Order: sequence, then structure tokens, then C-alpha cells
Amino acid sequence: MVAAPTRLPLRHEPAGNVPSASTVLEKAAQENFPVASRVLPARLRRGLLAVYGFARLVDDIGDEATGDRGELLDWVEEELDRASAGGATHPLMVRVGETIEHFGLPLAPFRDLVAANRQDQVVSRYETFDALLEYCMLSAAPVGRLVLGIFGAATPQRCAWSDEVCNALQIVEHLQDVHEDAARGRIYLPLEDLDRFGCDPEDLLRPSASRGLRRVVVLETARARRMLRAAGPLAGTLPVRQRVAVAAFAAGGLAALDEIARRDYDVLAHRCHPRSTRLVLRCLTILGASLA
Repeated sequence: MVAAPTRLPLRHEPAGNVPSASTVLEKAAQENFPVASRVLPARLRRGLLAVYGFARLVDDIGDEATGDRGELLDWVEEELDRASAGGATHPLMVRVGETIEHFGLPLAPFRDLVAANRQDQVVSRYETFDALLEYCMLSAAPVGRLVLGIFGAATPQRCAWSDEVCNALQIVEHLQDVHEDAARGRIYLPLEDLDRFGCDPEDLLRPSASRGLRRVVVLETARARRMLRAAGPLAGTLPVRQRVAVAAFAAGGLAALDEIARRDYDVLAHRCHPRSTRLVLRCLTILGASLA
């Protein structure tokens, strides 16, 4: 006789609109990188989509949800506990629970993603690049660690390389979303860099980037490119299919940076999506570096 899933008590009813699983997962096509590369086996793709879905769900709640976002994030954490016990109620969280069980994933990275969105509710600016990286360790690095967990490859060295890659991808996303974030009252460019180049926070709401903002973007893109170099050695330690998937993740970030440069670092006038030809080229470059 199979025991029924444990049903944990629901202390917080969702105080707002929780996005559906289909609404969340359809956003995968808008990312810089392929969320679940077709080169991977189906079981790994399902796991990656569940992790992506969780991260996207939490971000959507933290950025866009109506109602009390703090209570909604409480609900997410409770639903995560239920998912780990086989008793989730939201369809997406049911998938998360199945993924946690199938791959033996820890809950800490999931909780860090929630913590990042709690931080977003009270912190809207970061004084230094190091402070921004501390935030990225909550908002981005956990995803890479979960990916490595799904791959069965979460060694300390691989996690360190993955942290660099994921944090860089988060910085790239911040650069693409400068105007959108500023409209929400958030700035993910280090304030000391804005001050250094004479860029006022109000400049982030203009229709096109000032000279000072472009200089800040040049600096941040250079930092992100350096961090993305970790993709080569990380990919080089993995089996072929996983190697290609990791190269594609990082290539999306590099291709987006290429587009930002092509647009003369004007991230306000242009969304700077990566072009497919550049993505393929960057992927091949990373794969070559992985063999060095």
C-alpha cells in the first residue's frame, strides 16, 4: 500500500494573483539562453524546466504580483515545503516537488531565490559592485547550483565556476532591463559607478542613454565578460551533452553583450536581445575553450 503524500498546513492563502504554470513557462522562449536544450535527455529537460519555472514564478511574484507580495512569498515557501513532502497544490510546484525527489535536490537554493525577492521588496539600490554580487548570489547563483544538481555534477569547483557564470548572466539581464527596473524604482547598476561617470539615477528613465550611462554599461559589460570566461573550464569537466547545454547558457549572455556593444551601449533605446548567429558563434567559442 502506497502512503498518501504528506499535506502540510496552509498558513497563508495566496493574497493576490499567482501566475499559472503555463503563463510562467511560456516565458522561457524570451530568455537569452535555451532553458532546456534539446541536446539533453528528456528527464533532464523536465528537471531544468521545473527549476526555471520556480525561479520565474518567484520573480514574477516579486516584480509584478498584485496584493501583498510578502505574503505571496510566504505562500511560495510553504508551497516549497509541501512540494518537498509530495503535497504541493500549484501545478508548477508539483513539478518542482517531483524534481526535488527525482534528483535529490537540496531546498537551500530554492529558499535563496525566495530570499532574493524578499530583498527586492526592501532594497532598491546597491552601492558597490561587490554588494550587487552578494545579491546575485541569492538571485542567480542558486539556479546554476540546481542545474548542476540535476546533472549530478555539483562539486565545489564546478559550483564556483557556475556562480561566476550565473552572476554574470544576471548582470547581463540587469543591463538589458535598466529602464524597466528604474521605472519600478530599482537600480541594479552600482551607485559608485554611476557617480564615477557622472550619471544621475534620473538618467536611467530617459529614452536614450547619456554618455555617462554608456560608460557605466561599458564597465559592467567588461566585468560580465570576464566572469563568463568560467564557462569554458566548467563545460570542459562535463559530459558532451551537458557541456553543450552549459556552453549555450553562457553563449546567450555573451551574445547579448555583443548586441549591447553593437548598439553603442545604449540600453535605453534598444532591448539588445542576442542575435541567433552570435549565439551560435559564442557557443562554439566556449566549446572550443572547454577543450583547451
